[in-house]
Amino acid sequence: MSKLYVGLDYHQSGVQVCVLDAKGRILSNGTFANEWQRIVEAVQRHGSDVEAAIEACTGAANLADELLQHSGWSVNLAHPGYVARIKQSPDKTDFSDARLLADLVRVGYLPKVWLAPESLRELRRVVRYRQQLVNERRSIKLRVSALLREARLKGPDRPWTKAWLKWLEEARLPAQSRWIASRLVIKLTGLAEEIQLVEKRLESLIADDSTTQKLLELDGIGLVTAVTLRAEIGVFNRFRTGKQLARFCGVTPRNASSGQRQADAGLIRAGNRELRRTVIQTAHRLMNLDDRWSRFKAQLQDRGKPYCVIVAAVSNRWLRWLYHQMQHSMTELAV
Repeated sequence: MSKLYVGLDYHQSGVQVCVLDAKGRILSNGTFANEWQRIVEAVQRHGSDVEAAIEACTGAANLADELLQHSGWSVNLAHPGYVARIKQSPDKTDFSDARLLADLVRVGYLPKVWLAPESLRELRRVVRYRQQLVNERRSIKLRVSALLREARLKGPDRPWTKAWLKWLEEARLPAQSRWIASRLVIKLTGLAEEIQLVEKRLESLIADDSTTQKLLELDGIGLVTAVTLRAEIGVFNRFRTGKQLARFCGVTPRNASSGQRQADAGLIRAGNRELRRTVIQTAHRLMNLDDRWSRFKAQLQDRGKPYCVIVAAVSNRWLRWLYHQMQHSMTELAV
């Protein structure tokens, strides 16, 4: 029986399922309930040797996992941005989207995304929840600072210390501004407690994870950095080179060459922003803690490089070094 190629256009209410044969002929293309059993039943009437593709989106990874576990299919996640660029028509329908996915996997041009296992996806959710709390804390602090600027008040040089908070209680703010500031400070206290609770949970989640424990042994890496790298990168050996890892983290220059002009156009505009921010913050620490990266920073300064370029270069070089450390220092456990 010939191989089948299946494109799954995912929606919460239903999934458009397109089935192609090896020559690209449409065997079926219809909408089915968002349940792996219904999808498998729709395809099985044509055959059992299946390679499927589904665009990465909320809920798609869970469906892909279920199909992998219960159907025996080969299931790939597709990058939605690159798939959209491949389309030959500005029109968008579920029928055409499912067909395009099936055709891309048939000809081997599917832009694939790594399907993280459930344990890593769960860790990623907790890490991102902490990031949301930290962002909320930053937003509240900015709102308090805005109230002080409006009242033309300036506190001690080190904000958000105990001394600064005591000064804030006694600051001559207008009545309503004082009330708002007090409410925001109460929120900050609750957020601090919630962040501590999340970090304790993260510690318990990675207690038996060899990859995260290895990261924690390295200079400049603490709990938050380690769990962020583990959650967003996953396993290091899914990259072929350190350059690929650095590019995934968004700290490599983007090539903007054309004809005789050879140029870079800043860092690539891709990857997870929180992951890149974490790597950049690690580079700042390493330039102060580690002699190797301090010397590298000095070399770039001597060549007249701007500080932002130096930080990006250290981030790039450190990730390549980290890749080889993680590859050669340990055998990663199967996740």
